[in-house]
Amino acid sequence: MLPATSSSMPRFGGGSVMVWGGISLGGCTALHVLARGSLTAIRYRDEILRPLVRPYAGAVGPGFLLMQDNARPHVAGVCQQFLQEEGIDAMDWPARYPDLNPIEHIWDIMSRSIHQRHVAPQTVQELADALVQVWEEIPQETIRHLIRSMPKRCRVVIQARGGHTQY
Repeated sequence: MLPATSSSMPRFGGGSVMVWGGISLGGCTALHVLARGSLTAIRYRDEILRPLVRPYAGAVGPGFLLMQDNARPHVAGVCQQFLQEEGIDAMDWPARYPDLNPIEHIWDIMSRSIHQRHVAPQTVQELADALVQVWEEIPQETIRHLIRSMPKRCRVVIQARGGHTQY
């Protein structure tokens, strides 16, 4: 399973940085910093799915399952067609529950880490560099814990009938 998504990371007065990363029980991808501009379906396919997801899926093998939210680029026909042609299965994701995706908690960890720094990034490049550093410092055990908590999180949401939960 590769929970993956892009996230616009902390603003510091001079802009923001959009990043993409994938996590699994066995490891994670490198953090990809997207160049300026909107993330379109074509960009998502050409900058994320083709160069990052496809090789990772190949390394994992037949049990690979892509978990992504319902952002427009993710569900666009061109991306769905690419995944189908490559034999990459993507998990159906409920529209109202993005916080169930374990990577959302990783983005939160990263954002808090950046905000707690004594010297805040002063440029977009410094922010991008800091995010890559924080990503690389996240212990794999933290990632495993978040992924393994998914069955419990799903049970809690079901018990709450889709209402508010601690997650």
